[in-house]
Amino acid sequence: QVQLVESGGGLVQAGGSLRLSCAASGRTFSTYVMGWFRQAPGKEREFVAAIRWSGGSTYYADSVKGRFTISRDNAKNTVLLQMNSLKPEDAAVYYCASRRRPTFGHTILSETREYDYWGQGTQVTVSS
Repeated sequence: QVQLVESGGGLVQAGGSLRLSCAASGRTFSTYVMGWFRQAPGKEREFVAAIRWSGGSTYYADSVKGRFTISRDNAKNTVLLQMNSLKPEDAAVYYCASRRRPTFGHTILSETREYDYWGQGTQVTVSS
């Protein structure tokens, strides 16, 4: 089992920045990918960004490219999401997720079903 705990959410004005953190504990040695998703009221959970634990390749949703940066600290079993130039439409509950299975050619890292563990989420509110 892997436990994920997010932190860093809060209220920020449009154009501002926040940095989210996700601390992983438990059987973290089996982690292959860490991701961030978000869910706004009345909407489905959507992909934000992902990073491979080995190698560090990153992936982003088009809506956040150039504004958000995902990174990892393997020694601390932590994944970060630096969010800059925030917009009101970025407001949501942000969830950290991890995948304990290897990826294959058909693995779509933007799909929630590809992840095995989830955190409880942290609220991000962006005022206009």
